[in-house]
Amino acid sequence: MSLSFDDAVGVHAAALKLRGERHQLLSENLANADTPHYKARDFDFATALEQVQQGQNGQLQLATTNQGHIGNGSGQGTSGVDTLYRVPNSPSLDGNTVETHVEQAKFAENAVKYRASLNFLGGKVTSLIGALRGE
Repeated sequence: MSLSFDDAVGVHAAALKLRGERHQLLSENLANADTPHYKARDFDFATALEQVQQGQNGQLQLATTNQGHIGNGSGQGTSGVDTLYRVPNSPSLDGNTVETHVEQAKFAENAVKYRASLNFLGGKVTSLIGALRGE
């Protein structure tokens, strides 16, 4: 009977990777809060995790937004997850869709969930180590 590491740790490793990517997107949004015409981006975590579990995203892809760019022009992140543009509650006059208070709340929520995924993954690894030692 063969057992792979991915099967042993379950969905937690994929969730941790996706949470990290979402963290980066949200921090980019916050960094560009004053950039004219910047569009806030995010992705649906539940859909992305489902895609990863089903193996639909395959190889790592470049994030491109135009067919003329190097890559596939799909507008996907490094996990092959489609990034979406956030619709602002109150759009700014310069075309920027970043709302700092919304982004900060999403960032904090994602940070807590990242830590939870990290704890779950750590627990799985500790269990595996205990099983290997025969404890």
